[in-house]
Amino acid sequence: MAVALPLAAVAFAGGARFGSQPAHMASQMMMSELCGDEAPFMAENQTAMHRMMSDMDIAPSGDVDRDFSAMMIPHHRGAIAMAQAELRYGRNESLRRIAQEIIVDQQQEIAVMRLALDQPPPSTATAVLVRR
Repeated sequence: MAVALPLAAVAFAGGARFGSQPAHMASQMMMSELCGDEAPFMAENQTAMHRMMSDMDIAPSGDVDRDFSAMMIPHHRGAIAMAQAELRYGRNESLRRIAQEIIVDQQQEIAVMRLALDQPPPSTATAVLVRR
């Protein structure tokens, strides 16, 4: 969540610069201005956010706990994807440690929510941790 909010703000602010352009056009224009590791980092984060938002759009089941878990699991997966991008491209060791913690914490919470939904836990809870 701590990573998602600043990135969402950057995406919103970047889109706002381009006025009436559709969001995907603004994103493409913003991406073309980036250089180095910033472009693939932002591309990975945009993909993660789009998937997260799509997967969180559920039909209510009538069971608050089931709906909460059904929405939070993709939210947590999005956080994991964003944290993995930080590990691939980030250089700040404090932020990289936070990203590693996010991955572990969010994976554990996903496992608990899946159990609450009577779903088997993920086959593996390991994440690829990239060192620079």
